[in-house]
Amino acid sequence: MPDLDELDTALLRELQHDARRTNRDLAAAIGVAPSTALDRTRSLRQRGVIRGALLDVDLAAIGRPVQALIAVRIRPPSRRNIEAFRDWAARLPDTVGVFVVSGSEDFLIHVAVAGNQHLYAFVIDKLTERPEVADVRTSVIYEHLRNHAVTPEPSAPEL
Repeated sequence: MPDLDELDTALLRELQHDARRTNRDLAAAIGVAPSTALDRTRSLRQRGVIRGALLDVDLAAIGRPVQALIAVRIRPPSRRNIEAFRDWAARLPDTVGVFVVSGSEDFLIHVAVAGNQHLYAFVIDKLTERPEVADVRTSVIYEHLRNHAVTPEPSAPEL
């Protein structure tokens, strides 16, 4: 894990709040010179801490008001089957996210669709048609809350 000091943490907090703000505004918010903010932000990108900025879209506003988490079990659970299914599921236009998980299922797939009939079609016509899919369980999402500002874990003191 990259070492993050208080300045790095402050930059991350501010950028997670609004990644579009200017470097000058960012510097003022954390109380450093604009050149310092720019250098440290570049360093966070180079170290892979900041991987990019994403657009947060209201799924209902773009015609996808129904969200679900679909648990999928693959058989046989070989690396080849798991990776092929993962890559296939991630490319589907209804897929918001794919989680490879431990436990009785191999995947949780987060989807956003136009309605219940579309969700049914996704499960029946796409997922269960795959020969490696052994089991599917679908949970409709009533509400999705997301924390957009996750702070770094404090460094453990050295012993």
